[in-house]
Amino acid sequence: MRYLLACLLALLFVAPLRAETAAEILSANAALVEKASRQTIAPVIDALAASGDPAAAQVLELWGNKGLGIRKSDGIFFLITANENGYALRDLTGAGAGQAPKSDITELKPNAGVRGMIATALVQFTLSDPDRAKRAAALESIAKDPKPEALAPLRAAIPNEPDATLKAQKQRLERLLTLRFDPDSSARIAAINSFGADLGLDLRGALNPLLATTKLAAAAPPTTNIARELKPGRDLTETEAYDLLVAANLAPARLTIEAARTALIANLADGAVGGVPLADLNTQAARDRAYTALESAGTVPQAATDEEAQAALKAHHFYDIYSEPDPAVTTAASAVLKSIGHKVAAMQAADLALDGLSLASIYFLAAIGLAITFGVMGVINMAHGEFITMGAYTGYVVQLYVPNYTASILIALPLAFAVTFAAGVAMERLIIRHLYKRPLETLLATFGISIALQQILKNTFGTQARPLTSPAWLDGALSFNDVVSISYIRIAIFVLALLFLTFFLWLMKRTRLGLEVRAVTQNPTMAASMGINPDRINMLTFGLGSGIAGIAGVAIGLFAKVTSELGTDYIVQSFMTVVVGGVGNIWGALAGATMIGGLQKMIEFFNPSNTLAAQTYMILFIILFIQFRPRGIIALKGRAAGD
Repeated sequence: MRYLLACLLALLFVAPLRAETAAEILSANAALVEKASRQTIAPVIDALAASGDPAAAQVLELWGNKGLGIRKSDGIFFLITANENGYALRDLTGAGAGQAPKSDITELKPNAGVRGMIATALVQFTLSDPDRAKRAAALESIAKDPKPEALAPLRAAIPNEPDATLKAQKQRLERLLTLRFDPDSSARIAAINSFGADLGLDLRGALNPLLATTKLAAAAPPTTNIARELKPGRDLTETEAYDLLVAANLAPARLTIEAARTALIANLADGAVGGVPLADLNTQAARDRAYTALESAGTVPQAATDEEAQAALKAHHFYDIYSEPDPAVTTAASAVLKSIGHKVAAMQAADLALDGLSLASIYFLAAIGLAITFGVMGVINMAHGEFITMGAYTGYVVQLYVPNYTASILIALPLAFAVTFAAGVAMERLIIRHLYKRPLETLLATFGISIALQQILKNTFGTQARPLTSPAWLDGALSFNDVVSISYIRIAIFVLALLFLTFFLWLMKRTRLGLEVRAVTQNPTMAASMGINPDRINMLTFGLGSGIAGIAGVAIGLFAKVTSELGTDYIVQSFMTVVVGGVGNIWGALAGATMIGGLQKMIEFFNPSNTLAAQTYMILFIILFIQFRPRGIIALKGRAAGD
């Protein structure tokens, strides 16, 4: 007997602890499920989500997708799949249960509201799904459409998350949802402050709605969360302020001139309107007085005259009201956004500096060859841009025969140097050497060569832009945060510019050729008397400068359109770089490129919609600059300085 009593007591205590299955929950609430509505179905969905039944997730998912039905004969729920014979049935565990005609099954079709509740309930299953991809997709879905209902399942999924990356994403998303939806004000403030000056766009996207405001007109200060008081005529126009009064039913609509005229004409009697003689209605004040009298008599609808509108504006107050009712939350959000704003400004300055350095490296590569030829030979080579174009087309041709982009670029760089070096030597031997000491004729000759080379390139490659594709490892950008980033191609060009700077310093300071070039630059007559052949140095220097222009063309072609006019986009900047930096000086070319690149990016930052205006302002600045530094930032001594 005592044993039987013990068993009964055990059953009494254990039975309440047994979790219901999905089938039992649905059967017990069949009427609610069959006539599901957003107002009544929440307890059933919550019970399914909390049941612990492995089938619950599949039941909820198919219910939301109209894959759940009830057999009319006995009220049993099945998972259904439509086919030509009606429905294929499975029980709620997924096991096959035969076939049934459509007339025997009631297909459950939840409305949009119920489907939304089911989707929210499914979040806790997908957030803990064994498949990492599904968990990541669930996080992405919540981040795109955050809702208060997702907060509790997200918190529950964090402790058991095995993947460190996803766990960090869940923790961040949980804080983002907390600061927006948690009912506890202190928890929201703690979540806001936990981010500090984080630059994430998702954080700013979560904080900005907390500081959204609407305009309000009131006779007395409201008890809501006030952002600031607005003054008509300063913070908003008087027309906007009065419209707020009308919208709040604090003042009648404003009287228009046409409406007043129509009303006064309609109420003209015995030579007067509202007691005001017709002869006196030649001023706006008199007409307003007449209309006010008609209002008092109830003859015309209520409408505010100018004087009444001004009085109403003075009698009321206008405010920006936060949509968020908790002042402590908006104060914390405002402080964090202000801190973020300061950091964003600093990061934008850093990003602008990176852009300036990137552009400076491009200009340096484009101008370094010109700086040497101009400095050593005094030749104004207007065809320098076409050597850049020839280098880019060389890279394009190499990629036609070498499909591996990395290998093709490695082949194209020395080949472009060889092609343009040979073209430069030929040009110097055939034309330039006959025009030394005649700069105007040299300019005209090289300008003609420039036009001829452009036409030859058009005839050879056509007018369409040709692709010069960068290797896959140069795709994308190096991102430091959501503000500061730089493309890998620009980084590669920056490294290439540094390599050429190092190469030139070695060439000019450590080699016999560099010694002879420096000697000819400073005093060609004295250099010739010491056994140096100035003609040979001029030829090699012109070829070297042209070869470097070809390498620059390959680099520029990786991000710019390769056409016959490619070089013309850089010839002006190349000359400006040389003139501003100092003729014939490698450090001057570097300084000039840095100044011009930084200046252009700074002007574009303040006027981003008009790059042509940025270049115009930059040229004006350089004109003013060379008035004070006619020999450039770093002036040479010797022949170049004398010239």
